[in-house]
Amino acid sequence: MDGFLFNAIVYILAAIVCVPIAKRLGMGSVLGYLVAGILVGPYGFEFIRDETQGQDIMHSTEFGVVMMLFLIGLELEPKNLWKMRDLILNVGLTQVIVTSGLIFGFALALGIDWRISLAAGLSMALSSTAIVLQSLKEKNQMDTPSGKMSFGVLLLQDIAVIPILAILPLLAVANADTLGTDNGGILGNQPGWIQTLMIVGAIGLVVLLGRFGFGPLLNWVSKTKLRELFTASALLIVVGIAFLMELVGLSPALGTFLAGVILANSPYKHALESDLDPFKGLLLGLFFMAVGATINFQLIFSDALSILSLTLGVILVKALVLGAIGKVKKLSPGDNLSFSIGLAQVSEFSFVTYAFALQLGILSTTSSDLLMAITALSMTLTPIFSLTLDKVILPKLEKSKAKPRQEADLIDKKNKVILVGFSHFGSTMGRFLRANGIEATVLDFNPDQVDLLRKMGFRVYFGDATRLDLLHAAGAEDAKILISAINSTETNKKLVELCKEHFPHLEIMIRTKNRYDAFEFMEMGVENIYREHLDTSIRMGQEALQKLGFRAHTVHRLAAQFRKYDEDSLKVLVNYRSNQAEYISKVRKQIEIQEALLSGELSRKFSMNDQAWDSDQLKEAKD
Repeated sequence: MDGFLFNAIVYILAAIVCVPIAKRLGMGSVLGYLVAGILVGPYGFEFIRDETQGQDIMHSTEFGVVMMLFLIGLELEPKNLWKMRDLILNVGLTQVIVTSGLIFGFALALGIDWRISLAAGLSMALSSTAIVLQSLKEKNQMDTPSGKMSFGVLLLQDIAVIPILAILPLLAVANADTLGTDNGGILGNQPGWIQTLMIVGAIGLVVLLGRFGFGPLLNWVSKTKLRELFTASALLIVVGIAFLMELVGLSPALGTFLAGVILANSPYKHALESDLDPFKGLLLGLFFMAVGATINFQLIFSDALSILSLTLGVILVKALVLGAIGKVKKLSPGDNLSFSIGLAQVSEFSFVTYAFALQLGILSTTSSDLLMAITALSMTLTPIFSLTLDKVILPKLEKSKAKPRQEADLIDKKNKVILVGFSHFGSTMGRFLRANGIEATVLDFNPDQVDLLRKMGFRVYFGDATRLDLLHAAGAEDAKILISAINSTETNKKLVELCKEHFPHLEIMIRTKNRYDAFEFMEMGVENIYREHLDTSIRMGQEALQKLGFRAHTVHRLAAQFRKYDEDSLKVLVNYRSNQAEYISKVRKQIEIQEALLSGELSRKFSMNDQAWDSDQLKEAKD
């Protein structure tokens, strides 16, 4: 049985079955999608009956990669790219050049034509942005040293696709048969140098459209206040750029990445992100399923030893180069292993460069199939290697290097208050409580911080508060309040989920960075939320008003009212945070209400009798 609806049911059902199992086993969603693709492919249950059909599906679902690159571009304001220049140029460029050179050299040593060797080297130097970013986000490692270096390398690789695709036409074999091959775009039979110029021209057109075309379009559409029309406009931008890139034989993801970077300073940035993100997630999953379905097992089985050896050789070369860079950058052994193994696979962009090289006559069909098999196999093996690293190697490495006290401390005293996190924010909270006769059971996961605080006389216990056994040991069953002073939204989420499930009686007080984090905790049912900059900014405003002649008690009352109105407004705004147009409208309305209420308070003339706190003024009046 064939047909769109039947195939859709098969793919979605395969994903629903395989991905949760992979996640439960700690393998990550990417490997789950790959396995699902293998199961529905020609070597599984044969819903995709041949590898050509799988390639057609993969070509369609590459749109998920296109959207992902557009959204990544939106996150990368040019000024932020400049701040990351050390990671992008020194780390990323070194990796691409050295890896390409080594693979090129090995291929030449095997007697392969230099054009094929160079095309393969440039393509295989790239790593899978989709796999690596998905893995980093699932493991909450984006802000770790290895995560930041991985992101820098991926950024350079995404940018490097531009010169790679511009170089490939220059490698085309200069004979009539080869140049007569249609590359699927308007480049057609043009000489290599003309193709290169047209590629540069297409990229220039994307830059101009991003600067002067998309902004007015989105502004015009946004005035309709129809969210579905704005979503359609966002899709039009992505599809339109993808179509333009395909016309000249370029990767659609390349153009959309550039457009995303250009629109990073646009006021519509967040609306574009929220509208396109659901499409990206679904299509990326289908893309990985298509990768699994296109693995040519017949080719692999026909010469399994050679292909597996080549795949492992490419992974090893990339891992060694990345490991050497990590060593130079002084990554810890664990971070360096995560960095080097995580980026050791070949990129989804490589499928595009192979197809382009095939169309240009640089690669033969056999060579292209071989390289695609190696690429798909590397993408399948890397999550398995990463799982082995996370579950087996890193725990042993950490255990061998751990100090005796890095095991969670034995907690011998229990209190009504548990305070998690004792850095600058938490220690101030702890000192305030202790000064008022309240002892708290203090937990912190930074061994150096614990050592320092103990030397200062604080009673602090080392341990990870997201561990259920540690919370039991800290007396969470009998405690009344749990205060989290941790500066990590993800860790706080885990802590809230744990307490909601196992200690529902605990009153939870959570530190957050801003109102957007506060919205997330409000949706989780947390009532006591404290934005770390709110009180400081209000206190500064209070002192500014006092310096302008306001009475101290008047200022105190106005500050208290402002805080109350602001917290009340959060309860309204949380319902609209996923709709930017409605959210902005409600923010403006809340600000108007807040200012009107405060103006009313001020007009009540309380300030005439609010001199009681202004002792200096009273002394001056008495004198």
